[in-house]
Amino acid sequence: MSKILIAFASMSGNTEEIAELIKTSIEPLGHEIEMKEIENINTQKLLEYDGIILGAYTWGDGELPYEVEDFYDDIETLDLTGKKVAVFGSGDHAYPKFCAAVDILEERLMACGAEIVEQGLKVELAPETEEDIERCITFAFNFAGRLEGAAL
Repeated sequence: MSKILIAFASMSGNTEEIAELIKTSIEPLGHEIEMKEIENINTQKLLEYDGIILGAYTWGDGELPYEVEDFYDDIETLDLTGKKVAVFGSGDHAYPKFCAAVDILEERLMACGAEIVEQGLKVELAPETEEDIERCITFAFNFAGRLEGAAL
């Protein structure tokens, strides 16, 4: 059983909805899952988890939301070598850089030595279509499987 952190920033509830869907998809597999808002996390605590899933909405023209900025700055000093991570986010195609927060967070995590084990999940607003819900569930299962060393 692995210890997994799902940390997210959500303004309208869309990103939190994705986080809940990921959590409920992984829970039956027997992992210990903690879900927290990113702005309430001491980044040193990331070292206590086997797997880390981060989620954020994209603000403005492709920026991180303000709730994520301190976290983003603080993880720069961490050595996340060996940590298995994945990133998800909600966005709106009306803006020029769709879900850019996902790419920004992935780049920082890789720079800290973390291993991205599942390609970033980008969802238009909330996961309401059957296709989006399936993509969230697949993202969760793939992450959990790769955490255990065997992709599903």
